Formats: sequence, C-alpha cells, structure tokens
Amino acid sequence: MSRLRIFSDTQPQTPLSVHNEHADISHELSKIGVRFEQWEANQPIAPGASQDEVIAAYRSDIDRLMAEQGYQAVDVISLKPDHPDRATLRQKFLSEHTHSEDEVRFFVAGAGQFTLHVNGKVYDILCEQGDLIGVPDGTRHWFDMSESPYFVAIRLFTNKEGWVAQFTGEDIAQQFPRMTPHESATVA
Repeated sequence: MSRLRIFSDTQPQTPLSVHNEHADISHELSKIGVRFEQWEANQPIAPGASQDEVIAAYRSDIDRLMAEQGYQAVDVISLKPDHPDRATLRQKFLSEHTHSEDEVRFFVAGAGQFTLHVNGKVYDILCEQGDLIGVPDGTRHWFDMSESPYFVAIRLFTNKEGWVAQFTGEDIAQQFPRMTPHESATVA
C-alpha cells in the first residue's frame, strides 16, 4: 500500500501525519508542487516484458506527461534482489541531493521510497505499483530501494544529462526511516 508520512525535519521518530489513501497523498504532495498519480496499463504486461512493451502499455499517460511537461526521453529501469551491485546502487542515492531537472518515476512493479525535505518538513513517500511521482527540479530529496530491491520503473527526462545528483552535504537522510525489505517485497 502506498504511504505518505510527514515529519518535522527535527523529529524523525514520530510522524506529524500518515496518509494511505491515494487522493490524500496526492493532495498533500500537491501543496509542495509534487505530482502523485495512479496509472493503469492499457494492455497486459507479461513478466520479463521488454522496455518497448512496458512503454507501450503506458503510452497514453507517457505521451500526456511529455506534452504537458516537455519531457524528451523515456526509459525503463529494473532492479531485482539478486542484482550483484544492489548495495552500491542503493548507496548512490541515500544521501540528500537535488537535480537540475524533475525526477519523474512511474512504478510498473515493486516499490521505492522517495523522501523529500521541503520547508522544515520531511515527506516520506512509499511508492508502489501503479504510482507515479514527479519531484520538481531543485527539491532536496533522497531515494531508497531497501537492502533487497525490487522494482520496474518508467523514467521520464527533459535531458538525461540534467539528472545528475548534486549532494547537499547534509546528514539529514541518515536520521529518518529507511525502506524495509518487506516494503520492497511486492515481487509479482
């Protein structure tokens, strides 16, 4: 189940609020300029589907977002618990950082945790199958896929070169909850 926990950035132990309904999550995130949507495939996707098949299943939503926001490129990324570089890949984005372009991810399968640091609050979003999140450029955030990652995600870009992490040097990400292996265990 998708989830949003909102914390004070000085109180990582206790959330100020918790939201489990998609409409509530979308409403709360829209207040800080973050897009949160639910998408459904317009055709079945078989396990092990190619990148082209995955993109085709969501083509109408992808085209809508590309037209609205000017995204120029789309691809699919997939990670399983047995990936030999999973620990290195996880570590890469566990520290607070920003990007010079929006970070847009749609979870075709599995789960991932985006945590945003905005205006003295921390927004911890567990995204699962069917969830699209659009984090605006310049937003301080970090991403966790757990120690046992599993996800297939569509990524949209204005410019892939613009999607380079610029780390803030702050240690706030280490103070807040990480994604647990059971949260990523939605293997289809």
